[in-house]
Amino acid sequence: MTEISKALNEYARNAGLTLPKPVAEEDWLKRVVEMVLQALIDGEATSVIGASRYERTEERTNHRNGRREIEPFRSRVGEIALSVPKLRKGSYYPSFLDARKPVERALLTTIQTAYVAGVSTRRVDELVQALGLTGIDKSAVSRICKELDDAVKPFRERALEIEYPYVFLDAVYLKARQNNRTLGRALVIAIGVGANGRREILGFELGPSEEEAFWLQFLRGLIRRGLRGTQLVISDAHEGLKGAISKALPGSVWQRCRVHFMRNLLGRIPHADKPVVAAMVRTVFAQPNRESADIQLEEIAKRMEKRWPDVANYLRNADDEILAYMAFPSAHWTRLYSTNSLERVNREVRRRSDVVQVFPDDASILRLIGTVLMDISDEWAVDERPYFSQNSMRLLLAPEMATTEPGPALAPVR
Repeated sequence: MTEISKALNEYARNAGLTLPKPVAEEDWLKRVVEMVLQALIDGEATSVIGASRYERTEERTNHRNGRREIEPFRSRVGEIALSVPKLRKGSYYPSFLDARKPVERALLTTIQTAYVAGVSTRRVDELVQALGLTGIDKSAVSRICKELDDAVKPFRERALEIEYPYVFLDAVYLKARQNNRTLGRALVIAIGVGANGRREILGFELGPSEEEAFWLQFLRGLIRRGLRGTQLVISDAHEGLKGAISKALPGSVWQRCRVHFMRNLLGRIPHADKPVVAAMVRTVFAQPNRESADIQLEEIAKRMEKRWPDVANYLRNADDEILAYMAFPSAHWTRLYSTNSLERVNREVRRRSDVVQVFPDDASILRLIGTVLMDISDEWAVDERPYFSQNSMRLLLAPEMATTEPGPALAPVR
């Protein structure tokens, strides 16, 4: 034993701490902390019971009935093993350990935040150790993060209380384990722009694929929660989604995402000719109104007929789908002709999900991605400027109340 260890043990004896045997220097502080905490527990238990062990007093209100181990106390010197007396009536838990509950909540919040931010469970374990605490294994992190369900579920099931004239729909594919197999799962997301001009995550759901039945179930779920007043739905041209929109939202107009359309159209053109064709088709979207856009589209289709007759017909047949946005206020056009707003959300979802790669089950997807979507929706809610200005929304909902100068209609997209 070193001279330092001898001095420490001597100090313990002088302080009234009875050590069962001499303690090595590296374990001394941990053992002393353990003895002090255990002494505090026994002293408080005596006060609660009204008598110490084997003592007979008139103040006694309860009796000891053995001891039980409690969760180790995490401290800077490591985990401290503690036990508390069991009582014949009721139960006892040290009051001074309740004081550490805010710290525990802070730790859980740190773990949850790191998990939602896309930090792997292994890195979360390293983070916990860096905080001076004992590492937490992967299963513990997963258990802790299930508490996020309490926040995600109300968000998914909340009532939609205002009208949403514009709705954007899209899906992103993730991987999850089911019955010892890794399967692709379609996460469908709906974004709405409300009558107040602000964006909001309306809902999200997980399914096997983008079949019409799944989309229809999802949209009808939004309607049950209060979705109404939808005038324009923006999405890609997935057949299942198109069919679901026509059935669930028959009074709305469908706008095909222009970006997806251009990608599909140029896929039918030889590589060397793609820049020229793309430049010609973009002139259609540069027109100031629907009438001139229809004329320009027909002109471009005629030019393409000799070399690419199938592509010319493809362009003509898509006229109403790709120019539907022109029936709405021109101040909104640049944000209505594509699903770019939702694509940005999808990129954030992929950024977080790529860390996990394969989710253990569907519930873990909804938990993590649901929290991510909640954060995004909250950011939109507190943004200083709405997605569309109030006056530009009046051009859509109450034209007679709109001013002649709509002012800046678009806020910077974040």
